[in-house]
Amino acid sequence: MNQSLKYLTILGVTGALTACGGDSGSSSLSGGETGSVSVGLTDAPVDSAQEVNIEVAALALQPSDGERRRFELESPEPINLLDLQGGSFESLITDEEVPAGNYNWMRIELGDDNTVLLDDGSSHILTTPSARGVQTSGFTVPAGGEVSFTIDFDVRKSLVNPVGQDSYRLKPVLRLVDNSEVGTIEGTIAGELITQECGDAMTPEFAGNVYVHEGADAVPDDIGSENEPLVVAPVDENGTYTYTAAFIPAGEYTVSYTCGDDLIENDQGEPSDDDINFNGAQNVIVVASETSTADFELQTQP
Repeated sequence: MNQSLKYLTILGVTGALTACGGDSGSSSLSGGETGSVSVGLTDAPVDSAQEVNIEVAALALQPSDGERRRFELESPEPINLLDLQGGSFESLITDEEVPAGNYNWMRIELGDDNTVLLDDGSSHILTTPSARGVQTSGFTVPAGGEVSFTIDFDVRKSLVNPVGQDSYRLKPVLRLVDNSEVGTIEGTIAGELITQECGDAMTPEFAGNVYVHEGADAVPDDIGSENEPLVVAPVDENGTYTYTAAFIPAGEYTVSYTCGDDLIENDQGEPSDDDINFNGAQNVIVVASETSTADFELQTQP
C-alpha cells in the first residue's frame, strides 16, 4: 500500500501573468460593460507520487460571443501540483478587467516540461493534452461586479498509468468553483482510530484520508466507483492528526475516515488495491464562506 500521499489545497503560480491577444477589454459582451475576474488553482491528492510537475504557460478565457482573452506567463517553469496544502492560495490572475457576460470555458495552457516523480524515486515524462491545455466548464462575469474562481485540478483522478506501459498520462478532471459559494470542512482524527485502522501502514507521511461525498447519508466509495468522492483530504500528521477539505460548494455532504488508498489507475480505471473500509460516516452541512467541523473518534463496542 502506498504510504506517501499528499494534498494540495492551492497551487501557487509564482511568475507574473500578462494579458495578450484577443479582445483588449474596451468592448464587452453586455453593451460595453466589464467585470473583474480572479482565478486560482486547487488540487486533490494523488497516490504513488511525490511530485506531479506541470508547466503552466497561460490562462485563456473564451466568451460565448466575443474575442478570446489570454493571460500569458512571462517566465513559465514547472510547478509541483503537490507542494501546497491547507487552504492557502496564490492566484493565477487577480482583478483582471474582462468583458462582462457568459463564457464558454477557461483553459490552462501547458508547456512541454511536465513530469511525475514516483515514490520509488523514478521520474517519468508526463504526457499531457495538446497545446490547447486543460479546459473547465463555463462561467459568468457580472457587469460592473467582481467574481473569483478556483480551478480544482484533481490530480488523483487525472493521473493514468496505461496497462503494460512504463509511462504516465494526464487525463484532466477539473472542477470550477465560485469562491463566494464554497466553504471548508475540517476536523481531527483520534490517534487510537488511526493506529487501529492503519497498523503498519501508518507513517509520518501517511495517516489515512477523509473522504467527502455529496449528499447526506451517502454510501462512501472510492474514486472510480459509481459514487466516487468529491474530495479526498489526507490527514496531516502534525501531532493532532487534522485534515482540511477546502473549496466545497455549499450543501449537504457525508464525510468518513479511511486508512485505505488506491494506486494510480490504469486506462480501464481499475483499482489496484484492496477494498476500502470507511469509518465514522457522518453528515455535514457546508455553508458558503464558513468552516464546518467533523471529528472522528474511536468507537467503543457496546
